[in-house]
Amino acid sequence: MNLIVWLIVACEIAFWVVIILGLATRYVFKRKKLGLLFLALTPVIDLVLVLATGADLLNGATATQAHALAAVYIGVSIGFGKSMIQWADERFVYYVMKQGPKPVKKYGMAYAKQYFSGWVRHVLAYFIGAVLLAGLIFLVGDPSRTEALSGILRFWSLVLGIDFLIAISHFVWPKKA
Repeated sequence: MNLIVWLIVACEIAFWVVIILGLATRYVFKRKKLGLLFLALTPVIDLVLVLATGADLLNGATATQAHALAAVYIGVSIGFGKSMIQWADERFVYYVMKQGPKPVKKYGMAYAKQYFSGWVRHVLAYFIGAVLLAGLIFLVGDPSRTEALSGILRFWSLVLGIDFLIAISHFVWPKKA
C-alpha cells in the first residue's frame, strides 16, 4: 500500500480514537470541556489528510483511487461527522455509562424521514468531496495524472443517485418493524 492509503487508515483510526477519548473524558471523567476539545480535533485530522494528499499530488504523484478516497473521506467526515458523533454519544451513554434511554430503532415514516435526512447529509458530503476532487484536478492541471479523481467523482455521482432512489423508496414502501 502506498503512503496515502496508510494515511487514510491512520486518519480513520485517529478519528475514532479522538471520539472515544472525547466521550470517555466527557462521561467517565466528568471533564466536559476537555471532552469537547477531543471531539473538536476531528476536523484537524481531516485537514492533515487533505494537505498531505494535495502535497503528494503537487510533488508529481499520479493520482490513485487512494488520493480520491481521501477527498471522499473528508467529505463524508464533514457531512456525517456531527451525526456520527451523536450516534456514538447516544450509544456510549446507554451501553457504557448505563444511563439514559436505549437508542430507538425507527420504522415507517419516521425511518423514511431519518434516511432522507441522511441522504441530505450525503449530498453535503458529496459537494465537499466533489469540490476537493475538482480542486485537486485543477491544481495538478494534467488530466492524464488525475483520471482516478474524475473516475471516483463519476462513480460517487452514481452512488448518490442510487442513494436518492433508496431514500424515496422508503416513503413508498416504509420499513416495517
